[in-house]
Amino acid sequence: MLTAMKIDTICIIDDDPICVYGTKILLNRNSFFGSDILVYEDGYEALVNLTSLSKTEEGFPDVIFLDLNMPVMDGWGFLDEFVKLPLKKKPHIFVVSSLFGPKEVKKGKSYGIIDDFISKPLVESKLASIFERVMGKSENIID
Repeated sequence: MLTAMKIDTICIIDDDPICVYGTKILLNRNSFFGSDILVYEDGYEALVNLTSLSKTEEGFPDVIFLDLNMPVMDGWGFLDEFVKLPLKKKPHIFVVSSLFGPKEVKKGKSYGIIDDFISKPLVESKLASIFERVMGKSENIID
């Protein structure tokens, strides 16, 4: 839930433990992000758990950081299924990936649910931009 100047629940969908670790450290260092961080190693695991959470909305993420390249179900496969969920609460989705270009950005925009694309690694300045974007204070972050 978004509370006064804070994003309570964040979801990281990424199979790279180093990137996940670094992102969690950054999130925990910033007071505008809450301490509830959900981590899933692939799109399928995320989809199963987020589908369950969506039924009650309790603990459902405000922000999802989604990698595109993962085993089992990649980010695109996750998005293909996630858009079909009857969600009352729409999370802000940021694709955080090491490789993307105009083709991926165009494909991402076709889903109508991706807020932005961010190059790995996630750094403090990008987190501040994400916070401003989620709170409705800025435009695209694409870098």
